[in-house]
Amino acid sequence: MTNRRSLILSSLAMLGAPLAACAQAAAPAWPSRPVRLLVGFPGGSTPDMAARALAEALSHALGQPVIVDNKPGASGNIVADQVAKAGDDHTLGVLINGNLTSAKTLYAKLPYDPQRDFSYLSLLTTAPLLLLAPAGLPHGAGFFAEAKRQGDAWNYGSVGNGSVAHLGMELLKAKTPGLKAVHVPFQGNPQVVTAMLGGQIQMALVPPGVALPHVKSGKLQAIGITSAHSALAPEVAPLADAGVADFSLEVWTALVGPAGLSRAAQARLLALVPGLMQEPATRQRLLVQGWDTVGSTPEMLQQRVKLETAEMTRIIKATGTRLD
Repeated sequence: MTNRRSLILSSLAMLGAPLAACAQAAAPAWPSRPVRLLVGFPGGSTPDMAARALAEALSHALGQPVIVDNKPGASGNIVADQVAKAGDDHTLGVLINGNLTSAKTLYAKLPYDPQRDFSYLSLLTTAPLLLLAPAGLPHGAGFFAEAKRQGDAWNYGSVGNGSVAHLGMELLKAKTPGLKAVHVPFQGNPQVVTAMLGGQIQMALVPPGVALPHVKSGKLQAIGITSAHSALAPEVAPLADAGVADFSLEVWTALVGPAGLSRAAQARLLALVPGLMQEPATRQRLLVQGWDTVGSTPEMLQQRVKLETAEMTRIIKATGTRLD
């Protein structure tokens, strides 16, 4: 009886090997057609630049075109929703901080769930912000002393309610007792800079690529950078040097797919993307465009989202900011 059972199991195993091989051979390779990379901001924007650098490198590595598809609107949340609901296995998205960390708290009826609806693939790029101010004001710790003395007579600008620049300034205020500058929202960073040059606002958190030309011209000054020293602004000291403790803030982009993205697609992307983002040509291209490249594991991206979501949720609730 035992011998007969062993013979049956052996025969099944022999049959199973070619069947498994056939099944593996029948599994479609990924990608089997061009990949669409959605970006929720217009061409030429900083998220678009990150997406296009990735798309070019990934197209060569995959042997299939990776086509950047710009769909601006709602600070990238329209694209985030489209990626979350994509079911074709060839649609990915480049999202920003807000889509994954603050949107769920800012919007009562957000149509997607950042924690549940995505396959987290890689943190692509990061960039600190500069605390920008008019050139005639005090510098360093003296700037904060004057800002506290002025109270709510001073204003700060941002690119809109709920933006990283807005929430980041509110976080800075929370970590700098006595800082009471009032928020004035604008449509974009060029308008923020124009308002500062015109004397309407006295401070703002602005990307290095936007801020540095005005700093170098002598019209504005950088009080400090919202991270440790950065190659994006090597001459600007961290805000910690001006007496701001325990404050760190960056804008970033991430590559995600829908939660149902196939294992084949995920495996291929996880094997390629981190290395592609560290290629010297990609790093230099994005450095000039205002980005540090990363290329992380999904776990690193998930941990970053978790920590920043908690911090942004606290500041959103503390300020009562809503975008419904």
